Amino acid sequence: MKRTALLHAEISDTIARLGHGDLLVIGDAGLPIPPGPRRIDLALTANIPRFIDVLRIVLSEMQVEAAILASEIDDRNPLLHKEILTLLPDSPIEQISHEDFKAQTARSRAMIRTGEFSPYANIILRAGVVF
Repeated sequence: MKRTALLHAEISDTIARLGHGDLLVIGDAGLPIPPGPRRIDLALTANIPRFIDVLRIVLSEMQVEAAILASEIDDRNPLLHKEILTLLPDSPIEQISHEDFKAQTARSRAMIRTGEFSPYANIILRAGVVF
């Protein structure tokens, strides 16, 4: 059994396969998943699991170089935005329109769908290197 926080085999495998610059999306229950990226569906019911909990665990395993958020999060979900900034204090975070965000997800290696039911609870993480 793994000793680290992330026990989900499919997410662990996905992170292990990321190369420098590859994208991984963590999204709320409503974020559309385009054809192409690997779909990892964790949604069980409304708000289970929460977006922030999944992000926290993914960050315990993944080297993040930068992140992308929808700019609408500032007004529509400011508390979550603040939590995200707290979890990524050293990573540059770009903000783009939600429509552009959805278009960017098609370039990702995988998309993790959470049960989150709050608006704009989505992030694109760009993999960094540990050296």
